[in-house]
Amino acid sequence: MSNYSSQFKNFETYDPQESKFLTPFQRKALLKHLQNNLQPEYRRRIEIMLLADMGKSQTQICQTLGCSQEMARYWVGLAEAGLAHKWNERPIGRPKIVNNQYTERLKELVSNSPRDYGYAFTHWTAQWLSKHLANELGIEISDRHVNRLLKQMGLSTKRKSSYQQETEQEQDAAITIGDLQSNREPSLNWSFNLMRTNQ
Repeated sequence: MSNYSSQFKNFETYDPQESKFLTPFQRKALLKHLQNNLQPEYRRRIEIMLLADMGKSQTQICQTLGCSQEMARYWVGLAEAGLAHKWNERPIGRPKIVNNQYTERLKELVSNSPRDYGYAFTHWTAQWLSKHLANELGIEISDRHVNRLLKQMGLSTKRKSSYQQETEQEQDAAITIGDLQSNREPSLNWSFNLMRTNQ
């Protein structure tokens, strides 16, 4: 347990007027849970939310509690969204490792539009792929790891520029005409690019 944890009784003295996003009820409930004999992991979640509510930055929280930026970001985000009461809903323990089912599903998702899965946006980001798969398969990995997996599979969430798309369309539309070769005459080849015109 961090040195800061032993001073958490001081939390009760912080001014409710300076609260960033927790309601008085949420703050009181979290403080009450801190008094219980919690597992260190659960205690840290509550501490992250309370420190953020006091105006501490993610970097300050990570330094104080010795947690990762990713963990701080997740629990601060939950508290900001009004979901501080969910501090004990996510199981503790090592996340399940990425398996074949995960990579196949990732490939399937990135090959389709997010709209097919009920999202309002039209292009996936690694962050949304990570969230979707965490909800669906219970395997949580960072968006950087998602990007690494996509790269290994030769895929990406990056959109092609309009120039790249036009170049690919022109290549698809190219026709090459050649004459039948005879032994005596050199070969002649002409290449045409069909241009699409908007009418």
